[in-house]
Amino acid sequence: MDNIKEAKALVITYISKVSLGSLNGSDSEADNISSIKKINVGTAQYPYKSSQAVRRALRDQLGVLGEELSEGVAATIQKGASTTKCEPEKYIDDDLFGYMSAESGQTANKRTSPVRVSALVSTNIYQGDLDFGTNYMSVKAGGNPNIFETEIHSGLYRGTILIELDRVGCGEGFDQDLSEDEKKRRVLLLLDAIKNLWGSGRQSRFLSDIAPKFVVAAIMKTKNPVFLESVIIKDGTVNDGVIKETIEDYSDQIIETAIGMRSEMFKTDLEYTSVSHAFDKMKSWISSCF
Repeated sequence: MDNIKEAKALVITYISKVSLGSLNGSDSEADNISSIKKINVGTAQYPYKSSQAVRRALRDQLGVLGEELSEGVAATIQKGASTTKCEPEKYIDDDLFGYMSAESGQTANKRTSPVRVSALVSTNIYQGDLDFGTNYMSVKAGGNPNIFETEIHSGLYRGTILIELDRVGCGEGFDQDLSEDEKKRRVLLLLDAIKNLWGSGRQSRFLSDIAPKFVVAAIMKTKNPVFLESVIIKDGTVNDGVIKETIEDYSDQIIETAIGMRSEMFKTDLEYTSVSHAFDKMKSWISSCF
């Protein structure tokens, strides 16, 4: 890969399998029903985990991996939004996920995130499944059991992450660029976070695994989420033709690709390795980039 130094982005599209979950479920209950987020396509509804929730999950996973995270800071202006400490040189999450803060009479201090994240959208429709629960805590206070319902779903979820490699550890928000070794370390940690993706919401009753079970990635000369709409799995079979066509269409911009999956979960004629080996290959790209 003589042209690996030309890389501008790493693009990863992945599939997660949820047997039973309430991803991104609401905390407030309307009419004793806790809903999940859904998008309407014609008459069908497809559940999804928002990109904000995926970013939160990635940030939390970086903390699990031992990184010190930028703590929330209250707004200094009326009706202003809370933010982080806005120190990308010190905090990996301020670097990778960006921030914006504003003080009265001053120009906003911001960094645009070099890590672009799509929502994690189900490829299976919502069919109205509900979990019934009862809160007995009110009984101890002399009340009656509180019966409630929670929307649940089972299916395959697809998401995409694009990392702007040329913006990690430098540019907006930095007085001085980080060393190449530190840039590399941060992207490698992010890859570990993606491989071990786990959302903390709704896990006490609906433990769900959203880590990738199928992944297709490309190291690219341009910034384009080429696989975002090109990965479809139906009845366990991968749409090989569309993926091959996408790789061919962008062969002049793709430096190299990697495909990994759990072999017993899906069927494909594509050349693939395990998910772990696919991430190892991505790490080798990053190690050569910086």
